[in-house]
Amino acid sequence: MPATVLVGTQWGDEGKGKITDEIAADFDVVCRFAGGANAGHTVVANGHKLALHQVPSGVMYEGTASVIGNGCIVDPEVLMEEVRMLEGQGISTDNLKISGNAHVVLPFHKVLDGAHEQALGSKNLGTTKRGIGPTYMDKMNRTGVRIQDMLDDDTFRQKLADSLAYTNPILEKVYGLPTYTVDQIFEQLHEDIEWIRPHIIESSAFLNEELEAGKSILFEGAQATMLDIDHGTYPFVTSSNCTAGGAVTGSGVGPTQIKRIIGVAKAYLTRVGAGPFPTELLDETGKKLREVGHEYGVTTGRERRCGWYDANVIKYAARVNGLTDLAVTKLDVLDDFDEIKVCVAYDVDGKRYETLPELEPLVEKAKPIYETLPGWKCDITGVRKFEDLPQEAQDYIAYLEKLAGVRVSIVTVGPDREQTINRFWK
Repeated sequence: MPATVLVGTQWGDEGKGKITDEIAADFDVVCRFAGGANAGHTVVANGHKLALHQVPSGVMYEGTASVIGNGCIVDPEVLMEEVRMLEGQGISTDNLKISGNAHVVLPFHKVLDGAHEQALGSKNLGTTKRGIGPTYMDKMNRTGVRIQDMLDDDTFRQKLADSLAYTNPILEKVYGLPTYTVDQIFEQLHEDIEWIRPHIIESSAFLNEELEAGKSILFEGAQATMLDIDHGTYPFVTSSNCTAGGAVTGSGVGPTQIKRIIGVAKAYLTRVGAGPFPTELLDETGKKLREVGHEYGVTTGRERRCGWYDANVIKYAARVNGLTDLAVTKLDVLDDFDEIKVCVAYDVDGKRYETLPELEPLVEKAKPIYETLPGWKCDITGVRKFEDLPQEAQDYIAYLEKLAGVRVSIVTVGPDREQTINRFWK
């Protein structure tokens, strides 16, 4: 498998970090291809839970190259916090490589993000306020600063000056906020830049050379299908292409190199921030899912909205991404439920939909149509083989598989590495 893509199929927080951590040892390179510090992946190392936002999960494996691709944006301060955290745990970051074409999150991007959210008031999008949207806006506006600009101090200063010429009037005249100077930002980031420089690479060339040498690459997605700027529930989306197609544009590796696409789906459903959520539960069942599943954002700590599994979302994700496999996570969270519901269709003004509509008004009005399955009412966290799961749990996975039209190759029954059931991955 020369190149494999791993993506979220729902609204993020599906457990992509755990699945990446589980399979990364099978690859020579792990490459993040989209997003920035708004993405939180939790991995477990030496008994410690580590939250990664910028660094690819492959860093956990010695000898695996970890690449931050050109489709990503990099917050130098967050990156260095993670580097120090990892090295404090004895995990080397020597093999971390950063695309020179990735864009840089600058201090004013985060200020703009917060100011814009505040200005929207009750109509805010629920962003992480990590400067993601404003950074991608500057990228598209061709006023952005790239990682490669850090290779030379004079170049970096000039790029900052060009960017501030556009941004400072917005800060001052639109939001009434203080402006920035080149010296102010340069001094704030100077030490981070010194660490970053030797890690800068021509990422497309590197990745393709690795493939030509017979090496394998795992493209690690951030966020998820329903947050994709083109294919998600716009405008309540992120600012990048986090579907499988983004792995191509976000890395510079051609689509013919990709042979497998794994979609990660939680055994129920969660969402952080505003936007439509047809199966959301605002009752005690929703609270139970949140508490048992510890559903609080890795990046923000916010409570996640919880609901039943939505097969329409997964069918849509399977189509948009071209999924070959599914990984179903957190099956153990359902251990104590007498019965489990699965949304198999929507009722929209009396019309039945068996996939997610692409038109926003239809999604807003969608009412879930459920099928109810029996729960298994026992602890499955110690199970390591699929056939050892209770029959009701096996039937649940088989039903999700049938609805998606995609085989479930991996099932997780807990947060630790060993709490993973490998069905068809190898």
